[in-house]
Amino acid sequence: MSYLLDLVESEIKRFKETFKFDETKKVDIELSPEELAKYIDQTILKPQATVEEIENFVMKSLKYEFYSFCVPPCYVRTVKSLLPEGTRTKVITVVGFPHGNVTIDMKAKETSLAISDGAEEIDMVINIGFLKSGDYEYVFEDIKSVVEASEGIPVKVIIETCYLTDEEKVAACVLAKEAGASFVKTSTGFGTGGANIYDVSLMKFVVGEKVGVKASGGIRTFGDALKMIAYGATRIGTSRGIEILGVTN
Repeated sequence: MSYLLDLVESEIKRFKETFKFDETKKVDIELSPEELAKYIDQTILKPQATVEEIENFVMKSLKYEFYSFCVPPCYVRTVKSLLPEGTRTKVITVVGFPHGNVTIDMKAKETSLAISDGAEEIDMVINIGFLKSGDYEYVFEDIKSVVEASEGIPVKVIIETCYLTDEEKVAACVLAKEAGASFVKTSTGFGTGGANIYDVSLMKFVVGEKVGVKASGGIRTFGDALKMIAYGATRIGTSRGIEILGVTN
């Protein structure tokens, strides 16, 4: 698809000519803990988490009304069963996680199965190696397959910024937007680095207002979260939601 190459090259050119990052930007957003909770995907994805740990994590977090719980696919039904009737908190899961290097068909099937189990959003990992190899058509089809299998629920595309150059970050965001993703997301939390304000700003610059940006990985304080939002994040992924809200009991 030569048009994908044209889109990517055009956006890289725009980025190089017009993107400006101000790391001294004043954070003038004021949110209450209750308001911030609506931004947070309260996350537990560690591979060693037991059923008991997952259940305790969810039950301890329920009263804070986070936007969602983000859990491994095998726990979607379990967590769904723990949510009280009428709750606004969603259950979301991950696809191709954490490396992104399973096949397109496998990601699509994983998405369909997760939805049948009750997942309400999908966070998928791109094929990082194919992106770095410049195979934009494959990466586009990879993302598109998940979007199509998602049956209209939001798909977030994890681009794993710690492994990418700025140009590759731009390319990943362009391909995600073109494939119909609802969000681009910084990190899995299992790479060599997490979210930072530069990457969030870059990603927002590329995707614009119609696609969200999820900052995930290494966000540990209320101030960290506010700063990510100030630079363009519309969702926060963290395993430390309760601590971030400043709750001590």
